[in-house]
Amino acid sequence: MDNLDIKILSRLLNNCREPDRQIGKELGISGGAIRARIKKMQKRKIIEKFTIKVEPPVLGFGVLYIVVSGQNIKEILEQISLIGEPFFVVPCVGGITVCSIVVKENLQQKIILANKLMKDVRILSIFEAENPGFISNLTKTDLEILKLLIKEPRQKIENISKDTGLSTKTVTRCIDKLQENEGIQFTVIYDPTKIEDFIPHAILAWIEGDLRETLEKMNEEFHESFMQIPFIAKNQIVLFMYSHDIFEMDELTQRVRNMDNVRSADLFIPKKISFPLKWLEQAINDAKKSSTLHLSYQTN
Repeated sequence: MDNLDIKILSRLLNNCREPDRQIGKELGISGGAIRARIKKMQKRKIIEKFTIKVEPPVLGFGVLYIVVSGQNIKEILEQISLIGEPFFVVPCVGGITVCSIVVKENLQQKIILANKLMKDVRILSIFEAENPGFISNLTKTDLEILKLLIKEPRQKIENISKDTGLSTKTVTRCIDKLQENEGIQFTVIYDPTKIEDFIPHAILAWIEGDLRETLEKMNEEFHESFMQIPFIAKNQIVLFMYSHDIFEMDELTQRVRNMDNVRSADLFIPKKISFPLKWLEQAINDAKKSSTLHLSYQTN
């Protein structure tokens, strides 16, 4: 991979529906050249699949983040499934795995339950992303379109219109609404082990003070190293970054730790990334049966 490939991958991670022509315009090459590079990354299995990442609160659920010791994905999935449906599972360098589960209610009770039931893996950390602030205003039409986009996030508006019987204007309006929602991301799943000459990594920063102000300063200082748009919760900011070598990665981590309002920061280097979709497909089916038009997020 070269610098252009990593920039293309970055744009797809942030919005895989962005037209090739638009990506090319931003990066100074043709849309055809962008398509060729994307196909090459797919052939080399750097890009595994296009997908949609929907934050559980958008559909009325809470989410628990768990850091466990061990990398047996099958075993970890079996353990966390005792508590709720898996949202993501990311084994990292150093023998740890970052994962999360989707829960409907009683999050604090779920934390207690996790500590009791997950006996075959050692829990290093478990916490709720409190008050994420994601908009939860999807209609049943939005959900119908979202369900189709899960199968193929890049499919054309005309095809969606044909499958749903909705006008292209309605489909366009719904997709625009989905893309404007910070809790919904049209993205890709990539294989970190196949990225040569770069090291993808994430820095989880725990914030004391003004979250938005801290994020703005991080954007100013680190935007050239961002691989994806940062994820924020009530008192956490996750920076998705890339470095050319371990020394640059270490320097970036130390710079984050030394920033004002940063209480602590942990470095994670992913080896594999997965987003199980079972919870999402079931949530959409249940929501479509609901008598209410809009969904709401409950934390109690």
